[in-house]
Amino acid sequence: MTVKLGVPSKGRLMDKTFDWFGARGLTLSKAGSDREYSGRAEGIDGLELVLLSAGEIPRELAAGRIHYGVTGSDLVREKLPAWDRQVREMMPLGFGGADLIIAVPQFWVDVDTLDDLDAAAAQFRRRHGFRLRIATKYHRLVREFLQANGVADYQLVDSQGATEGTVKNETAEAIADITSTGETLRANGLKTLSDGLIHASQATLFKSRKAEWTTEERATMSALEALLRL
Repeated sequence: MTVKLGVPSKGRLMDKTFDWFGARGLTLSKAGSDREYSGRAEGIDGLELVLLSAGEIPRELAAGRIHYGVTGSDLVREKLPAWDRQVREMMPLGFGGADLIIAVPQFWVDVDTLDDLDAAAAQFRRRHGFRLRIATKYHRLVREFLQANGVADYQLVDSQGATEGTVKNETAEAIADITSTGETLRANGLKTLSDGLIHASQATLFKSRKAEWTTEERATMSALEALLRL
């Protein structure tokens, strides 16, 4: 049996993850062509590299089908209810940073805080007869955040495309989305609420609380965690 390490299968997140482990003495690489999703791990006996989409990794950890996984901390919190009972956050990796935020139109000059948003949402419902729409891909995180901050009279609408464009397209009045620099928000006439940070995400190494471990796998686990100084 082998210890399975799940890593994003493509893009900068994969490259930076390979670099991060490589700097610590563990060489990760794709096997075969770029179209293949198999890989190699060299430096620790009994460790298998599994290449997955970043969105798949939380579910595979929760199911115990992989022992470790690198993915965005936002994805784990969004996709796994009571996430910290299913996985253990081992180490932030220092890259892949992005903020999940609430943003509203720039011309809403009187809306700067969550309290302002709550008041605007109540006024919107009285005026239009339906709840203010917030477009997002992060329903669990956004709902929990708004409930915790006392915002009511809103509805979450699913965004499968470019969330920042939903306000211009009049399919939503506000958004909750990931941003790194804020440039795309500004280009679409949006501003972040001053207290609208939901989660500061980055690539993070997680360990499954559901995976089973043989004696051999525990030896591999100990060697890996010693190498990474976990």
